Amino acid sequence: MDTYSFLITEEMENERIDKCISGLIDSLSRSYIQKLIKEGKVLVNGQSAKPSLRVSVDDEVAFSLPPALEPDIEAEDIPLDILYEDSDVIVVNKPKGMVVHPAAGHYSGTLVNALLFHCGDELSGINGVMRPGIVHRIDRDTTGSIIACKNDKAHNSIAEQLKEHSINRRYHAICFGVLPQDEGTIDAPIGRHPVDRKKMAINPAGKHAVTHYRVLHRFEKYTYIECVLETGRTHQIRVHMASIGHPLLGDAVYSDRKSPFRLEGQTLHAKTLGFVHPTSGEYIEVDAPLPDYFTHLLEILS
Repeated sequence: MDTYSFLITEEMENERIDKCISGLIDSLSRSYIQKLIKEGKVLVNGQSAKPSLRVSVDDEVAFSLPPALEPDIEAEDIPLDILYEDSDVIVVNKPKGMVVHPAAGHYSGTLVNALLFHCGDELSGINGVMRPGIVHRIDRDTTGSIIACKNDKAHNSIAEQLKEHSINRRYHAICFGVLPQDEGTIDAPIGRHPVDRKKMAINPAGKHAVTHYRVLHRFEKYTYIECVLETGRTHQIRVHMASIGHPLLGDAVYSDRKSPFRLEGQTLHAKTLGFVHPTSGEYIEVDAPLPDYFTHLLEILS
């Protein structure tokens, strides 16, 4: 168990406790520090600190990190389409139908099961035993680029880039209807659906969400588009496109329009993923080729 203890100096005086700790220990993310504080695990002068606490000179700060738990999920020899890999990160082209991490009803066959087999114990542990290495998700029936981290330093770096919306994420999709303008921006907050809690919806009380889209090709009844995420909310592209009357083809959750094609879920592909490498500082961009079903569908529509 890692234990930390230090005294507050004049340079740190009147800083919030979470900012103070994150400034001293760059291997811990601000959100993780805030979690420790809320759980009462950060002590200031022997007392549990409140999240709003501002420190004073000579305050004694002490806390211990809980021991990393061994994952109770099994490594599985599942083939991975690896787009990029080094000692810090791995970017995978996720196939349709694969769940990213174990959850109720999906404890095997997930991306995490495959990563555990491929990477062994080289996965970050920040998100807990069920999500080793996972820093962001894409839906089960969404294909394409997803990044996983092999150590906590890399995890914190990628998580911070996601938080700052500096990661370049471009998706390709096919939506119902013919979009009249070549490009546009949907700026609408997303939160839980007020009735169906399994769904997301445009919700004034939800989180800020912005999607930029541009037309790649117009067909008779559909439009092939590229979407760029400025934020990364759950089901963001699916909810936003449905909100302007152009739900994604094949999306049975956010559209009541029937698809004339045999599809497994929405036609959505995470094509491009660009990020600053956590160690080298170099900008890296990977491109996931369109899956066969998607290219075949484009040929049919043409």
